[in-house]
Amino acid sequence: MVGQPVLDAKVVLRWCRAALAGLAEAREEIDALNVYPVPDGDTGTNLYLTLESATEAAERAHRENAALGPVLAAIARGALLGARGNSGVILAQMFRAVADALGTADDTAIQPAMFAAALTDAADAGYAAVAHPVEGTMLSVARAAAQAATERAETGASCPDAALAAARAAHEALNRTPDQLEILRRAGVVDAGGRGLTVVLDALDMILTGRRPLDHPRAVTEYAVPSVTVDTVTVDATTPGSPAYEVMYLLDAPQSAIPTLRTMLEPLGDSLIVVGGEPLWNVHVHVDDAGAAIEAGMVAGRPHRIRVTYLAEPLGRPEPNGGARAVVAFAAGDGLATLFESAGVTVVQTSVGRPSTAEMLAAIERSGAGEVVVLPNARDGIAVAEAAAAEARSAGVRVAVIPTRAQVQGIAAAAVHEPARTFDADVVAMTTAAGHTRHGAVTVAIREAVTSAGVCQPGDVLGVVEGDFVVIGDDVRAVAVGVVERMLAAGGELVTVVAGSESDRALADTVTDAVRRSHPGVDTVVYLGGQPRYPLLIGVE
Repeated sequence: MVGQPVLDAKVVLRWCRAALAGLAEAREEIDALNVYPVPDGDTGTNLYLTLESATEAAERAHRENAALGPVLAAIARGALLGARGNSGVILAQMFRAVADALGTADDTAIQPAMFAAALTDAADAGYAAVAHPVEGTMLSVARAAAQAATERAETGASCPDAALAAARAAHEALNRTPDQLEILRRAGVVDAGGRGLTVVLDALDMILTGRRPLDHPRAVTEYAVPSVTVDTVTVDATTPGSPAYEVMYLLDAPQSAIPTLRTMLEPLGDSLIVVGGEPLWNVHVHVDDAGAAIEAGMVAGRPHRIRVTYLAEPLGRPEPNGGARAVVAFAAGDGLATLFESAGVTVVQTSVGRPSTAEMLAAIERSGAGEVVVLPNARDGIAVAEAAAAEARSAGVRVAVIPTRAQVQGIAAAAVHEPARTFDADVVAMTTAAGHTRHGAVTVAIREAVTSAGVCQPGDVLGVVEGDFVVIGDDVRAVAVGVVERMLAAGGELVTVVAGSESDRALADTVTDAVRRSHPGVDTVVYLGGQPRYPLLIGVE
């Protein structure tokens, strides 16, 4: 509607969330496309981790009622602190340019020309960040998007129209990347970083236009899927003369020290990127002498959060680093945490609904095992677990993520875990147990909403089966019994009931009594899970 702001703090936060969800969905595809500059199969993961850090920073700023400028600044800083790999570092610098361009503007007065100029600044910043820019990469995609937005803005179009033009042009530029970069043409793929950037621009387009999905050509998917695996590409990380290590670190240093740092790092290797601004920088380079790269940082200032990755072995293919097998699981409440820990599981807990990738990765590392099975136990935790697993694999840990969507599925999987089996056999058994567990829940509506069971009002009791709302009522016991009866209609031998922090044992007993009366051959078990928002979680095996 004319006169309404199209870019404010809430819209930008929605953009971050949508882009993060898009990268979570496309992460494996993007990883598989990754053949340049080294085929280490982690571009999608790196972009996801970078944007996750940016989104978390935006969430914190928004909770403090920050306006557009502070939220954009938080995104830029969050991306800088969490940037991973070439693509992540470049994306962080692009976010910084957008923040600089729009951060001081009145969000009600942002015009299409300002929006297009911000995209242009982002593309320019990406090129400037790279010591030797290469066409056929995400840089080319960014420039094409910015040019299209500028041309559209010059016709008097709106910001949403400019965003649509940018997204379309990005896809078209992505399809041209194999013609610009020989290694992509030989591998039969488009550029991985460019593909990731189309996801980010698609999300912005979707948020501003409200169209999902867009019509041709944004929805076109003619770009190639990998016809070869990463480790069969002719040019790989082990090619003689290719640097052996990726070195990344944050650097506290003045602006005046950066030219000298670049001069010291450039002869050491390639893929040199230094982004940020005084006093904090993010340094990325591929070298043979990791120590020399770190020493250059020490000359310039104070390097910290140093990360050195061996590039000669594609991610996802290293051998286990030894040690026992471990299970890592997200627990939604104190009682559930105790339950998992009693089964020998390394537990991840958080008060914000799901763990971050960093928290999940820390738990994998804390387990100290060479083989790890991860149970995300939440629908939106699966992508987080997959990203953490990809990071752990780069350190030589063998990791499998079982896509458990509910706590009760995690309980079932943990119950059949057997370290004496081979890793693959254990994963299959745990996956089978989780897959054979139907999950349901009882919760209470906090706002009016349209659900698959009808319109609910605040205070209504909602019954959930397999993620869908199936019952709306006013009595928690009646709804709980209704849910379990629906679940048992398809059969079952065991009902697991997990009581939440806001319910008592009596509610769980009501359900178990109903099961015993109606289904005398079905066993029941009750746990005090302590999870918030859900008085009951229910599983049927």
